[in-house]
Amino acid sequence: MNVLVVHAHPDPASFNHTLFETAVTALRAGGHTVETIDLYAEGFSAVMTAAERKAYHSPAPILDPQVARHAQLVRWANALVFVYPTWWAGLPAILKGWLDRVLVAGVAFDFHPRTHKVRPALRNARLILGISTYGSPRWFGFAMADAGRRTLLRALWLCCPRRTRRRWIAMHGIDGTSEAERTAFLHKVDRELRAL
Repeated sequence: MNVLVVHAHPDPASFNHTLFETAVTALRAGGHTVETIDLYAEGFSAVMTAAERKAYHSPAPILDPQVARHAQLVRWANALVFVYPTWWAGLPAILKGWLDRVLVAGVAFDFHPRTHKVRPALRNARLILGISTYGSPRWFGFAMADAGRRTLLRALWLCCPRRTRRRWIAMHGIDGTSEAERTAFLHKVDRELRAL
């Protein structure tokens, strides 16, 4: 498969960044063609400009060359993998901004020419996979409705064919975990992604 891995964590020395590297290595070892987007390393701007908002419903909604390159990678991918920390029960702002700016009409969805209803456009997508760390325990994420997970596995999935699979790999309560527990989680991610 063609796999796009999108990473959102500002610290290259973080456990989350190690998860990102583990995922990429495992996917390549599994025989997949992998492209990566490290949002912080690339200096991606989460802010949709006024000009982009005006262009949003136009035939050419993408104005930024970086956004255009990312959109091209999204169209190319059969699998979209997201690696990020859950903050405030949701996506980091940079990842939410990426969704806003990249997954526009003509990329993630299009409009029916007569009814103007939204139609899925991620026709190549066969898998959406999220890998996230949580400071809170599992019950807290459940109580807060896990907005990041819902955004990716429900809202984004609606832009894909119905056959598109969805997977979630999570480590809860990371702040209280031991090195052995974190290592075991890395092994789990490695094992599951090699087997995709």
